[in-house]
Order: sequence, then structure tokens, then C-alpha cells
Amino acid sequence: MAGSPTGGARPRIGVLALQGDFREHIVSLTELGADVVPLRRAEEIDGLDGVVIPGGESSVMDKLSRSFGVAEPLADAIRGGLPAYGTCAGMIMLSARIADGISGQQTLGVLDTTVRRNAFGAQNDSFETDIPMPDLGEAPVHAVFIRAPVVEQHGDDVHVLGALPDGQVVAVQQGSVIASAFHPEVAGEDRFHRRFLDLVRSA
Repeated sequence: MAGSPTGGARPRIGVLALQGDFREHIVSLTELGADVVPLRRAEEIDGLDGVVIPGGESSVMDKLSRSFGVAEPLADAIRGGLPAYGTCAGMIMLSARIADGISGQQTLGVLDTTVRRNAFGAQNDSFETDIPMPDLGEAPVHAVFIRAPVVEQHGDDVHVLGALPDGQVVAVQQGSVIASAFHPEVAGEDRFHRRFLDLVRSA
């Protein structure tokens, strides 16, 4: 991991760009003043101050990240303190356990959670809702769920940032790792990205 930015320096953020909606994250982070680069290879991890893993198809993202040789070095970097934020499939990639992964599916294993894929159904079961999240401010977060996972279990060190009215956990943080089951980058909601960049700057 590169030295964290100081003063007015722009943090250098890598967005895993093998599959999924990485372009939307690049736009969101750039608008917030970050120097954002697509991440596809292990050697590109050096020099990053943080990493974002986007939504997409978690099993495909897993296979591609391993075939490109980026999965293991990325997991090592996050365990070593590189701040990370994952949305939807990114939450699955960060989690230590998958309740219903496909045969052979692996994760980075850096977040002490058990997640269930497609917990709310198929693409046509996508929905939007407002969720109170006091850690992110008084106004509720407008959350867009698209074939989203849910956190079924989590360790004591995992802080719940947001849950649905029925108690299903959909946003968590453990140290410098944040994950949400929904897509703030689609809803124009920037508070998760701001929180992530705050972690980057204080790392």
C-alpha cells in the first residue's frame, strides 16, 4: 500500500474493473476528488490508497480475479490495511463466507460476514427503499437493490451501518472495510463513497 495522502493530495483509488458497474464508481469517486484508476492486474495494486469492488456477477468476478492473478494479492493488501468498499457483488467478494455460492466459488475473505447471494430474488425483483443509517447522517439512505445479497451472520467486530425494517443487514463496516448490498453509485448517493474516502485519508 502506498503512503496515505496528506494535505491536499488526491487519494489514488483503484476500482476493480474486470466485470460489473465499475464505470459508475469511477465517476462517483472522481467527482469527490479522488484520482481513480481501473484495477485489473496485481502489479496495479501497488501505489493505491484504497480499492472499490463494484456490483456485477460475483461468481464471474471471482473467476476473473483469480485468472488475472489479482485476487490473492488484493486480499493480502486489504488484510494489510488497504481500505476497501464493496457494493452488491463486491460485498460477496469481500465476505469470508457465502451461504449459497456456486460450486468452487471463492471470496477474498477479508470481512467477517456470511452473505446470501440474490437474497431478494431475480433481476425483476429489484427494488428501491429509504433506510435510516445514523452513521451516515440524519437523512435516510436511498438504496437500490438489484439481485442483492444480504448479511446473514457477522462477527463481533463487524459494525452494522444499515438494516431493513425486518432486520436484514444490508450495510456493514469492519475496520477499514465497508460493504453494502445495494448500489449507492446508481442512486446518486455519495455518502458511502465519502465515508470510504475518509477511511482512506485517515489510514
